[in-house]
Amino acid sequence: MFEMPRKKIRIVPLTRNFQKYGLPLYAAAWVLYKLLDPDPDPDPGPSTSDEISNAKSKSAQKSYIVLAGGGGEGRSGIPNAVLLVEFDFTAKSLSNLPVSKFVTASDLPYRMAVHPRGDGVVCSFPKSCRLYVIDEEKSEEIKKLVLNLSDKVLTRLEDVGQQLALKFNNEGSALAAGGEDGNLRVIEWPSMEVILDKAGPHKSVKDVDFSPDGKYLVSLGNSGPAKVWDVTSKIAVTSLSKENDEVFCFCRFSESNDMNQVLYIAAVTGKGGSIVTWDTKTWKRMGSKTVVHDTISAFSVSPDGKLLACGTTQGDIFILNSSSKQVQTIVRKAHLGFVTALSFAHDSRALASISLDSSARVTLFEEEDKTGGLSLWVIVLVLLLAVVVYFMMSQGILS
Repeated sequence: MFEMPRKKIRIVPLTRNFQKYGLPLYAAAWVLYKLLDPDPDPDPGPSTSDEISNAKSKSAQKSYIVLAGGGGEGRSGIPNAVLLVEFDFTAKSLSNLPVSKFVTASDLPYRMAVHPRGDGVVCSFPKSCRLYVIDEEKSEEIKKLVLNLSDKVLTRLEDVGQQLALKFNNEGSALAAGGEDGNLRVIEWPSMEVILDKAGPHKSVKDVDFSPDGKYLVSLGNSGPAKVWDVTSKIAVTSLSKENDEVFCFCRFSESNDMNQVLYIAAVTGKGGSIVTWDTKTWKRMGSKTVVHDTISAFSVSPDGKLLACGTTQGDIFILNSSSKQVQTIVRKAHLGFVTALSFAHDSRALASISLDSSARVTLFEEEDKTGGLSLWVIVLVLLLAVVVYFMMSQGILS
């Protein structure tokens, strides 16, 4: 029985997709342009359908990435800041300077979560979390995007210490925060009412993620098992135990090809980095596969669920097929320092990566030409047909 070859992706060659921004980077996330400009001119006057189409096409190509990092509270001279940079899909280029930069004095912005419906960016600092918004400033008919500190005080995340993990659910109605002190919180957005507040489920919360339907939250720490929480009942429904020398590093929910929810946990073992897959109906381990020989320092899943991305301490980026866990492509030495964060664009066609070496990179993907695989099968069939015809002619069956 013949099996058609699987679709593969390839990296689009780029020359202006890599920039350095002058400060070590720890967090990165994409922002949709349409969320930044939800209210066009209420009285734009008559426009042709071509003008409207061209405007929409132009807007669709504008994408922005929020970056955060800095030198900490020492006297290194390296600033702490939240940056907004632009990636132009048409020119396939990353802006060499930030579109906007908000300096945060001696406080290092270490983790962030972008609200999925445009309510801003939550950043964690050593003592508290703060909300930043992206505003438009118009000057002489030129629009400029500016990062500003919001007037909204995140009351439940004030004076709670360093939060090592922040995550909104898909609807943007809840924010999960995991602290260096091991405390786990889920807060209703935007009311800031407490949904879940657990003291010390881990020694230190390293990562959190919501299931696509928002029903479950997974959390993991520097050691021990991961835990799955029912957000509504506020109880831990199961613990996901590690095996042998596994150390869990990152957790991400996704949807498989059959639209069932699946949980991936990136782990480090003596053999390198592995991906552990869990069934979200039974919470049983479905399998584990070593995918890199280095330590995984960053992990992400594409929104369409087809790709997994692993960044390593060597500065490499591995792109995997989510079903087979086979490596599709590798970006060697994407960064000189180890990769600190990875973030897929909302349409899954690009991956942003950052590093302690102050660099940011955008990697573009596209599926390999489908007709190439089809042509190969046509050639095989033609050759087989030629062999059959030759055999029949040699036997006198065909004259």
